[in-house]
Amino acid sequence: MNINHLAIFHAVAEEGSVTRAAERLCISQPAVSKQLRELEKTLGMALFHRLSKGVQLTEAGELLLGYSRQLFALEAEAEQALRELWALERGRLRVGASTTIGTYLLPEICAQFSQRYPGIEMQLEIANSRTVEQLLRDNKIDLALTEGPAEATDIKLEVWLEDELVVIAPPYHPLVQEPVITVERLCAEPFIWREVGSGTQAIIEQALQTKGLQVQAAMSLGSTEAIKRAVAAGMGISIVSCLTIGAELAAGTLIVLPIIDFSIYRPLHRLRLTGKYEGRAAREFVKLLKQSITKDLSSYL
Repeated sequence: MNINHLAIFHAVAEEGSVTRAAERLCISQPAVSKQLRELEKTLGMALFHRLSKGVQLTEAGELLLGYSRQLFALEAEAEQALRELWALERGRLRVGASTTIGTYLLPEICAQFSQRYPGIEMQLEIANSRTVEQLLRDNKIDLALTEGPAEATDIKLEVWLEDELVVIAPPYHPLVQEPVITVERLCAEPFIWREVGSGTQAIIEQALQTKGLQVQAAMSLGSTEAIKRAVAAGMGISIVSCLTIGAELAAGTLIVLPIIDFSIYRPLHRLRLTGKYEGRAAREFVKLLKQSITKDLSSYL
């Protein structure tokens, strides 16, 4: 059954007149009559009694009208739902973020977004960079934000923030007493690492490799919070994002060690999969994110 023919039938049945239906549909009366005849021919039965005072539905027409009303009511509902989706009055936004971004930057942004667009259901998935990239590929998230780079050619990267990585230690660490700390001296200390697949670890390893250095790995932990606690307990030193240590610096449980001729800055990325459509909610979230992260990184400390 041709949906255009059904729409013309529906208009004629509701108006009770071919002429009024043609005016409603903004097409000619002969075109309406022709397409009605084509529909009746396809169905093999008459849908209207053509009377001198207009048209009236046959039994078949009455039956078809009931279905056409349901169909076009559903069409109107779909159009309304899409309008609400475009207006961000309804819908869902699934954000995937690597650990530092998801734990220390996004909760406040998610709260702002939800206050601005209460009809949007927010979901935040926090994992390491490799996992976030895979979630994007599997269409399980709409927006991907990571610390580590993506190597695949079908992933495009957009930098939205530069993050500084700093060396942390407990305030009583022996290195605190040394007037100058070189990166070579630093690498002689036991280090606490993130797990394999962490974007932070990949950046640190690359920075050290450019100087021909590597560290003594004391242990590997799966979260920045665990690393900070282990460092504060004197189990080793580590390198973490400056975005993550504001509370510890304020409380005096951790300090930042200044290392001469050695600094690490990493870009925070937005991953975009080639060919994947990005909805308006995701675009508005990124816009809010960029607007919110306008202050210096030092303001997070």
